[in-house]
Amino acid sequence: MNLEYPYFQINFKVYPGTTGEDGLEFARLIERVERETGANFVLTPQIPDIRLIAEETDLTVTAPYMDAVEPGRGMGRILPETIREAGAEGVVINHAENRETLADLARKIERCREVGLDSIVCVDSIAMGEAVAPFDPDSVVFEKPEDISTDRAITQTHPDLVREFIDVMASENERTKVLVGGGIGSADDVRLAFEQGADATGAASAVSLADDPETLLTEIGNVFP
Repeated sequence: MNLEYPYFQINFKVYPGTTGEDGLEFARLIERVERETGANFVLTPQIPDIRLIAEETDLTVTAPYMDAVEPGRGMGRILPETIREAGAEGVVINHAENRETLADLARKIERCREVGLDSIVCVDSIAMGEAVAPFDPDSVVFEKPEDISTDRAITQTHPDLVREFIDVMASENERTKVLVGGGIGSADDVRLAFEQGADATGAASAVSLADDPETLLTEIGNVFP
């Protein structure tokens, strides 16, 4: 695995103020807080900004998407080798806002392995986690789609389900790490994720749209185990 655990993943998605030079400035703020708190932050910017942020900061960078294609024909596709060469250490697969088929998941995980990218696979249920485990992903992100971009953190609303999911994944594939997401928006949410057994957690809108992201990230960094 390329990613070091535990970590807090910050997803820029396509929010305003997170692209180009604005995105780089935001990334430098995240980097500064990481150094000050000793926490481990992983940033997922838009694909065109991966190289910029990877070259201009020391942050660990992951990609929000890739295609399971081989070098050759494929106009408009995102080649895994290109993602890796740009400086990404991993790639998010099957996010609730960009779903894949199970066959696509298997192939993408395989292609990640071939090029040296960590596979970070999003699932929304224990059953989906069990279905993905045999493909040997590096990590799975467990989140309820209805909690995304809300203030309903899964660590607050479904703590028993989080623990059950983590236990099931440990029995299915002990190598695969578990990230808890969906509605995570405060240091307390993050603290609970780690207490409930998660290897990592993260957020998108809570950080990208925060009025004071530096304070929020500092609070999060200070509850790392």
